[in-house]
Amino acid sequence: MNHIDVSTVLRQTLSCELYSNLVTRPTGAAVRTQIEALVADTLDHSLTVIDFSHVGMIDFSCADEVVAKLLLQYVAEDPDAREAYFLFRGVTDDHWDAIETVLERHSLALVLETDDGAHVMGQVNDGERMAWEKVYELGRAVPADIAIALGAGTSEAERVLEILHRRRLVMRLDDGYVAVGGLGETDA
Repeated sequence: MNHIDVSTVLRQTLSCELYSNLVTRPTGAAVRTQIEALVADTLDHSLTVIDFSHVGMIDFSCADEVVAKLLLQYVAEDPDAREAYFLFRGVTDDHWDAIETVLERHSLALVLETDDGAHVMGQVNDGERMAWEKVYELGRAVPADIAIALGAGTSEAERVLEILHRRRLVMRLDDGYVAVGGLGETDA
């Protein structure tokens, strides 16, 4: 598991130790470029924690650059695409307005870690949310587990799990799936 402290990347990018606010599109683009470089140095199948704990505020343009554009790169229509997964941490109410807006605008979802566990946030339908929550609850799930939870057939469960996988909300490991946020550090 890779951990990226966004405020550290911000300060390095701006060469200013006192700055902790993500504002302006060029700043967001520069921070995202640095994050992409750090992610590129990880394995093809990687989980990266994007930590906003020390970021004072984020405006809409930076949320679009740092969150939406980062996620859009790895949401996979191509099944052979690089498997990079993200867990967002340290997001406050002050950050959430901007992040939620860009998730909605781009029909994206992410996994947000809070004090009471991980949660899928953003644009997911009820079946996708229920499936993700069941995978998270079980730790590792196969389509038959999700079929029971959804009250659906195995083929429907496989379809929903594949959608969650392409959206990088669950990882496919061996014969099952693990929810992003439900992984221990040694699993990724």
